[in-house]
Amino acid sequence: MAQRSTIGQYYQTDSRIHRMDPRVKLIGTFVFIISLFVVNNYIGYVLSGVFLAILIANSRVPFRYIVRGLKAIVFLMLITVICNLFLTKGTPLVSFWKLTITYEGLDFACKMAIRLMFLIIGSSMMTLTTTPNQLTDAMESVFGPLKVFHVPVHEISMMMSIALRFIPILTEETDKIEKAQIARGADFESRNLMKRIRSMVPLLVPLFISAFRRANDLAMAMEARCYHGGEGRTKMKPLKYRKEDVASYIILAAYFVLCILIRILGSRVDLVRFL
Repeated sequence: MAQRSTIGQYYQTDSRIHRMDPRVKLIGTFVFIISLFVVNNYIGYVLSGVFLAILIANSRVPFRYIVRGLKAIVFLMLITVICNLFLTKGTPLVSFWKLTITYEGLDFACKMAIRLMFLIIGSSMMTLTTTPNQLTDAMESVFGPLKVFHVPVHEISMMMSIALRFIPILTEETDKIEKAQIARGADFESRNLMKRIRSMVPLLVPLFISAFRRANDLAMAMEARCYHGGEGRTKMKPLKYRKEDVASYIILAAYFVLCILIRILGSRVDLVRFL
């Protein structure tokens, strides 16, 4: 079960997206996430979906492999949709018992579900096409100006990189512990909620012990190699922009401008209808 998750994993292949400068992918991810909250109508979501589909096609990462990451947010998505359906006031659409589904609630729930799906897929594309080392270098370069305010950019980037690298490792460890506990008679499929909660104890305790042991081994290894942070460090492969990266920035800017225009035009149409 745990091995099906793709969050934080890197998919090895040769594509335009993989060869792209990691700074472009990092900034592009931020711009794409912001654009999901800029657009507020379905035309904008169609544009975001087309942009994301083109990105996936150029990454050569199988779509089924990408969609696996959505399984991690199914529960969160259901809670979000249900809350928006029944707690948003507006024009009644369906009523039963004390619950009422409004037109505005249905519309908002659909938009939030689309945003969450696009957000997870868009964020996964960055980790699937960028190695942890490249991501660390990109974060250190992009947030480099914050060093003026004495922000430990290198240390923060290193922690983020290690955290992303630990996700697939801990996922695999969870799967191994779960199978071992099932072999010993643990029941993780019980319909009784309290029994399922109690059955998580023999899973979580070894997992935390393993995580702390790995973190301690990593700290000792870094200390043995005389790691002292980013001050005075040089890079074996310094980041350099290419023509393709500049073209990617232009496409990204055009996409974001289109999102803003769609929001403005959509707001004007809503204003005309109101008047």
